Amino acid sequence: MEHPDLIVLAAFVLGLLFGSFLNVCISRMPQRESVVRPRSRCPQCGAAVRWYDNIPLLSWVLLGRRCRDCKQPIPWRYPLVELALGLWFTWIAAFCLRAASSFHGSTVTEFYVGLIVASVGAAALGFLLIGLMVMDWQTHLLPNKFTLWGIFVGYVLVCVRAGFLAPGQDQVLLGNNHIELTSVGSAVDTGNVFLTGPEHLLYGRLLGICMAALVLLIVRWGYKALRKREGMGLGDVKLLAMIAAFLGFWPAMLALFLGSMLASIYAVFLLARGRASASTKLAFGSFLAIGGLIAAVYGEKIIGIYADFLT
Repeated sequence: MEHPDLIVLAAFVLGLLFGSFLNVCISRMPQRESVVRPRSRCPQCGAAVRWYDNIPLLSWVLLGRRCRDCKQPIPWRYPLVELALGLWFTWIAAFCLRAASSFHGSTVTEFYVGLIVASVGAAALGFLLIGLMVMDWQTHLLPNKFTLWGIFVGYVLVCVRAGFLAPGQDQVLLGNNHIELTSVGSAVDTGNVFLTGPEHLLYGRLLGICMAALVLLIVRWGYKALRKREGMGLGDVKLLAMIAAFLGFWPAMLALFLGSMLASIYAVFLLARGRASASTKLAFGSFLAIGGLIAAVYGEKIIGIYADFLT
């Protein structure tokens, strides 16, 4: 592919732009405010941000990290979110370039459609998870506009991918057991297909979303039955279901495991420093979102290593 460096640079810049918009979502969605109007304003003095003061990363540096009008510090969250999404988009572009350069096969259309769907899905998942991570950390809220719409978007992308599967790809066979399928006006089919590729992908992903949500619902109900108080919000349940919609059930379980480990380590750190008690609420959604990002990048490799270890 020609000019790969330019493609990676364009992806980084695009990520910065989306990161700037994500900052607006992070600031306004937990307050149930519109992300379109009014235009960007300083949270301290309310002054409208000029267009040349709203350039991702660059304006923050040129302004000396302070608002042009009131001179109050601009939080580090703004450039960090922009940089995080810029780097995430850069990783997606690099992954696509590596995949395209190593592709050798006859199903060109299916390959590139799958690559485009995967890259769009990864970009959307990164946008959602980084936003939810910051929002939950700051407000202990996981807005439905991110989680529920994220589930919808993730499943729609799976539907698109299912429509472009190669013949026989991902189908489930009955092995050596043959069945006869007949219908009025049709010939007898003595094949052994149990689920076609699209059916397997769509039904399997839908089942994965439901099972992922059920896992956390059972944990939530069990905690409430034992401790007689709420320990986990429904936002965390919807967040895990969203991860499953994009990645599948087992990567979602890996995200849950990683998020739980990270949350436990942080809780022990707070307890050791005397900054928390056994009843202190943690932003578990933030750790779950980090687990989702790790699962998106390394999930297939980690699950593969674990599966090889068991066999």
